[in-house]
Amino acid sequence: MAIESTQIDQLATSLASTNRNELEKPLFELEKLLTLRTYLSGYDLGSSERNLWMVLRTNKVANGLVRQGVFTNVTRWFLYIESAHPEIQEEIKAAQNAEREKKAAMSKAGASYNIGLKDTENGVVTRFPPEPSGYLHIGHAKAAFLNDYFAHDAFKGKLIVRFDDTNPTKEKQEFEDSIIQDLASLNIKPEQVTFTSDYFQQLYDLAVQMIKDGKAYADDTDPEVQKEDRKNRRPSQRRDRPAEETVAIFEEMKNGTELGRKHCIRARIFYDSPNGAMRDPVIYRFPNFKDKEPAPHHRTGWTWNIYPTYDFACPAVDSIEGVTHALRTTEYADRNDQYAWFLDALKLRKVHLWDFARINLIRTFLSKRKLTKVVETGKVSGWDDPRMPTVRGILRRGLTVPALREFMLKQGPSRNAVTMDWSIIWATNKKAIDPVCPRHTAIEKKNAVVATIAGAPDKPYSEEKPKHPKNPAVGTKLVTYGNKLLIDQADLASFADNEEITLMNWGNAILRETTKSGDVISEAKFDLHLEGDFRKTEKKITWLAAEGSDLVEAELWEFDYLLTKDTLEKDDELDDYLNPNTAFMTEAICDANLASLKENDVLQLERKGYFRVDKAAGKGPGGKAVLFKIPTGGKE
Repeated sequence: MAIESTQIDQLATSLASTNRNELEKPLFELEKLLTLRTYLSGYDLGSSERNLWMVLRTNKVANGLVRQGVFTNVTRWFLYIESAHPEIQEEIKAAQNAEREKKAAMSKAGASYNIGLKDTENGVVTRFPPEPSGYLHIGHAKAAFLNDYFAHDAFKGKLIVRFDDTNPTKEKQEFEDSIIQDLASLNIKPEQVTFTSDYFQQLYDLAVQMIKDGKAYADDTDPEVQKEDRKNRRPSQRRDRPAEETVAIFEEMKNGTELGRKHCIRARIFYDSPNGAMRDPVIYRFPNFKDKEPAPHHRTGWTWNIYPTYDFACPAVDSIEGVTHALRTTEYADRNDQYAWFLDALKLRKVHLWDFARINLIRTFLSKRKLTKVVETGKVSGWDDPRMPTVRGILRRGLTVPALREFMLKQGPSRNAVTMDWSIIWATNKKAIDPVCPRHTAIEKKNAVVATIAGAPDKPYSEEKPKHPKNPAVGTKLVTYGNKLLIDQADLASFADNEEITLMNWGNAILRETTKSGDVISEAKFDLHLEGDFRKTEKKITWLAAEGSDLVEAELWEFDYLLTKDTLEKDDELDDYLNPNTAFMTEAICDANLASLKENDVLQLERKGYFRVDKAAGKGPGGKAVLFKIPTGGKE
């Protein structure tokens, strides 16, 4: 009797894991199914069974287990398919060649590098562990992209997104939801989303075992005394507390009793270590709500009174979840010995660590406290304000995901900390958008001049023109011509009497007369001179036909840095360096084709720059479109 294809597909999914422990159960199941069977799917090799075999063939960990011969039926079936169906080998070779070409292309683009990850032949599992206490910013994006790259591009591995939800004083469901949304916006697709809170009971049990093994103790000395003891490398007065007493106190802590609340649990490592991270760090504590009302954990409610620290929970859960390579910023480098000590003390599988430098950008702050402050004080409109360095802020400003990913991967997992200029990111972004974004026209509404063009047809007419001068695939647009044109005041003010200029996408014209009202030009008259040579004119201007089409009104927004100083020093007060003027709006009249653009579309307004549509025509204030100017990395 043939096995259902859905069951075979489920096995293939399970056997794609690179975690040896996770592979045993599906291999046992496959072993049973193959008893007295040559094929799972009947009398020949079906598509689902073919896919299952290819999964086992290309998964190095699973393939190693199969070839060891422990699963007799699986090994027999695997070797039979290998010899009886040589065409599958050709498919695998083709797929491997395609993968090599992909890596070569990425290397050429500067996005491939070898950081010497160890033991990758046994599979690669990385993790991105955000704390749900704020919105993701550009620094988090680097960590997320690197972990995604090594899990999915450099190796055919697995990415885990794990929420480090061990501090209920700061965490909210709002932040958790936003992180999931932002990762989706960045096209990062983890195989698994987990929570440290999923392991609270297991972590508690591990801590109990540590105490019984003499590797942790309960401490009720004053926090300030603890701090001074650690600073001066002195042992705590409670360091020699017996294990039985500490286990009992830990139970009191768990129950939230008055006695329990006076204590924390500390690892017994080296109180006099030259490395501060090794001086008996706290591994369990009560949350410090300070002046705020105590609140339940957003996932576990009031189940737990005490919570593990990041230093304790992170290595333990990394090992439990099958993480093979933990990429961390260099600020954690001093904790690497501590990380290894915990795994050894807990008798857990080792995890490889790799440190990379966090990203620093000029005139930018990434501190959650500072970012929260500018949001809560109304300095910005919210976490997605285009002046914010949050993921949603920079994407709303007009930074594209491919450009951001390319930039981050080109920085790579270097350990060298440098402060980058935003111009490098925006220049990368321009290379991504310029070849594909449509060209449109806008005239500044304030003091726009209606110019009369002698020699132009009295009745307006429209012609189809390419949206992009070098890329026909972008499509076409209608350009309207007539004898009444709207021209920017600044352009007209720069013309000399009888000067010949070029009307872009039309031809030359000669200025014959202007009328002023004070210092402002109110009218102008030109003679159309289509036989003129545009190569000989100094000034080439944009324009719009004043009649013959439904022009679109828009707000054009441009933004500046939030800070007036390149880098905030440790003692600098944020308020002293906040830029008071960071948002500038110009009202404009745009060509009728702009009405078809949707939110998030990117365009170029000729001679004005690149813009992202924040609100489509009809959706903004008074029905206007709202466009955000995208920096290009050059002098704006």
